[in-house]
Order: sequence, then C-alpha cells, then structure tokens
Amino acid sequence: MNKPTLAEKTRGDFPLISEYSNIDNNLIYFDHAATSQKPKKVLQTIENYYSRTNANVHRGAHQLSAMATEAFEEARQITAEFIGAKNSREIVFTRNATEAINLVAHSWGNSTIKAGDEILLTIMEHHSNLVPWQLLSQRTNCVLKHIGITDNGELDIADLKSKLTNKTKLISLVHISNTLGCCNPIQEVASLAKQVDALVLVDACQSLAHQKIDLNKLDIDFLVGSAHKFCGPTGIGFLWGKEKILEIMPPFLGGGEMIEEAFLEYSTWGDLPHKFEAGTPAIGEAIAMGSAIQYIQNLGLKNIHQWEKILTQHLFENLQCIPDIKILGPTPKQQNNRGALATFSVKGLHSNDISEILDTKGICIRSGHHCCQPLHRYYGLNSTARASLSFTSTIQEINLFSEALSETIGFLKSNS
Repeated sequence: MNKPTLAEKTRGDFPLISEYSNIDNNLIYFDHAATSQKPKKVLQTIENYYSRTNANVHRGAHQLSAMATEAFEEARQITAEFIGAKNSREIVFTRNATEAINLVAHSWGNSTIKAGDEILLTIMEHHSNLVPWQLLSQRTNCVLKHIGITDNGELDIADLKSKLTNKTKLISLVHISNTLGCCNPIQEVASLAKQVDALVLVDACQSLAHQKIDLNKLDIDFLVGSAHKFCGPTGIGFLWGKEKILEIMPPFLGGGEMIEEAFLEYSTWGDLPHKFEAGTPAIGEAIAMGSAIQYIQNLGLKNIHQWEKILTQHLFENLQCIPDIKILGPTPKQQNNRGALATFSVKGLHSNDISEILDTKGICIRSGHHCCQPLHRYYGLNSTARASLSFTSTIQEINLFSEALSETIGFLKSNS
C-alpha cells in the first residue's frame, strides 16, 4: 500500500481547502505565493487569545497581562529558533515584511547612508524591496544599482561582481523570487558582500514555508518575513537583524512601549527588540505566527520541500505540453531548489482573461505583474499568470488545472 502524501496528511487541517473541496470538488487554490491558507491550529490560537487571555503585553501587573506577555514572547523565541537566530532579542515584530524593510531603510539607512554610497538590488525584486530604497535614495542621494538575470531567469553573479564596489553599503535581495521562482545563492552573495564590508538583507517571504533557513550558515545581516506567507495570519511579520547592528540603529517609530523613560523634553529608548516596537502590537497575530511556525516544523521543512519538488516538476511537465505558453524563470531541471510556482504568459492572450475564466471553474490563480513591474518590463510583458503551490496541493489538482488551462486557452484563441 502506498504511503499517504503530505497533501493527503494535511488537507484536513485547512478548513477552507477541505470544506470547500468537499462541498462540490470545485476549489483549487493555486495562489499560495500571494497568501497561504491557515490550519485549524492557527485559527484556534487566535480565538483562544481573544477569548481566554486578551490583555495588553508588558505593561500590566495582573495575571491576564502576564499570560499574554508570556505567550507573546514565546512566539518571539519560536521565531528566533525557526531561523537559527542567536537569541530572541534579534527578532523585531512588524506588520509584515514590507514594514520590516522600511524599518531598515529608515533606521539604518537614514543614520548610515550618505550621498554617493551605493545599494545593490536586483531587477527581480518585489516592489516592497524596491520602493523603500528609492525613497532612501531621494532622502540621501545614494546610488541604486540593479543586478540583472541570466537568460534562464537566475541571478547574474557576474553582473553582481561587476557592480560591487567599495562604495557598496548594502545588497538587498529576495531569497526566492515570487515571479521567476529562482532561489538565489545567498551564501555566495554574502561572501562577495563581505569583501567590501557591505551588509546583506534577505527577503525570505517566499522561502520560509518551503525550505530550511539557517542563519548560522548564512553570513547575512538582516532577514524579513511575513506570517501570512507561511500559514500564519495577516498583519504580523518580523525583522531579524544582527544584535550588534540593531543596537546602534535608532528607533523607527516613537510612542509608548519603545521608551525606557519619557520626559517633557526628551526620552530614552528601551532595550532590544522593544525600541523598534512602538505602541500596542498585534498580540494575537504574533502568538498565532508562533503557532504557524510550530505547525510547519512538525511537518518538517525537509518533507515539505521534497513533496513540493515533485509537484513543481509535474506542473512544469504539464505546462510545457501546452502550446504558446512561455514560463519565466529556471525549470526544476535547471535549478533543483527553485520555488513551487510557475509564472507564464500565453502569446496573444491577457493573463486576466485566463485567470477570470479559470475562476469560473473554481481554480484560483494570480494574474498581473505580481508587484514586479520592472521585471515584467524587462521581459516586455504587461502581465503574467501564476500558479503557486504548497504542501497541500495534489497531483490531481495540477492535472485538473492543466486541463482547464488548455481548454481556456483554446476558447480564448478561438474567439479572438
């Protein structure tokens, strides 16, 4: 008897996936790169906080506040251990990865970067890792350079080397591209950065739920993530930074909670990580993020990665059989650890038309520029369609999606 797949083991944990599918077998959710579905464990954690331990953290002497604070700080410790941080003081809770990058751009950037300094980005970056640095450049007159990609959609290391100079202060790049699916060689990038004493920031939104990240092996300086990408709730994310760097960075926002003492004329700042966490935080969401991490850890990132590799290979094999489809980024054969997604265009058709027709068949995919407009301009495309998978996805779903996609393309072409 065949062992159950990871999808078969886990689909029942996700109400939206299991309940809708059981109603009419007409929901295929292939938009996990935009936001993941949430397991019962995470939903129950949120409900439990608000129904049993709802109180503000750190400030209260009563037992409810103590319980909430304990759970909140435990989530910080879980997050630290998840990525191999040295201690939980290096984990700053933010609303999402976008806010985390903005925190670095304002706090570290405003206090460190000056006119003529250089920051290296890539042309594959999500807007959240482009716009904050553009704003910093406007404030400081620093220079932004953009690393290109190879013909098969991978980071061009030769181009990186050619643009890296003694003026480079930071390389900020995505770990796994939400459009190309390529997995960037972070260790190699970090090694090159250290040759000119530059820092490295990694956007790990598309990798945290799919493969192991160990900061002990990556000589980087900042890492950001959003909980809603790895089975957690929206409205919570985190910044990890090396403690010695965070210590010298000024606060990003001012207000309650982040101070040590406040006077009419001035204030002093609290210890890490609290000096970066002004105001009442997203307490229930942070606790639920910890629960989501535990859920993923219990499944095992190695098991997740192995199953998603099988799914991704099958997805590519199916798509490559459909005429007129162009897939962006490296194939699974070209890059073994690429992301579990496929972004594609169809000659003569708009991705929104494809997505809308598939939606009538109960198939959810993404269409548009995926917050990567510069990358789309590089390819000469206005938009693309994207199917993104998770460990809950199945071979049968991929087959049904591929069949429906082929029919949709045929229908649109026959009516164009």
